[in-house]
Amino acid sequence: MLTQTHLHQQLLKVHTQGKTLHNITPQIETVVKESGIQTGLCVVFIRHTSASLIIQENADPAVLRDLNTFFNKLVPEDGRSYSHADEGPDDMPSHIRSTLTRTSEQIPITQGRLVLGTWQGIFLWEHRQRSYERQIVIHISGH
Repeated sequence: MLTQTHLHQQLLKVHTQGKTLHNITPQIETVVKESGIQTGLCVVFIRHTSASLIIQENADPAVLRDLNTFFNKLVPEDGRSYSHADEGPDDMPSHIRSTLTRTSEQIPITQGRLVLGTWQGIFLWEHRQRSYERQIVIHISGH
């Protein structure tokens, strides 16, 4: 039996508070619910080169702090290591951090819900010091 595939797409705007991880799981879950799709795939894509998306531990905030600490050591914002610094010392480091992480995630949908693990959440990782309005495209396909 063939079933017709349905598509749903929505733009989510997230106001970040500077360089930190923002749990966007609840907003994405709302879009999935509103789509009416019961079985399918949710693709989450961020439209920026200085922020990224990750699926990570959502229970212990120490995990997120440790990730930030690790990335600060791995990609320093010293202002001397990079030639691209048009928007300040966090400019090129934010691009590197985005390259090392992801700009999209794919999550299966079953019974109208994201199939995330017990301790998993979807995070927007702002790599810049300042606050920004970030745009995330959520594309859902299924039936």
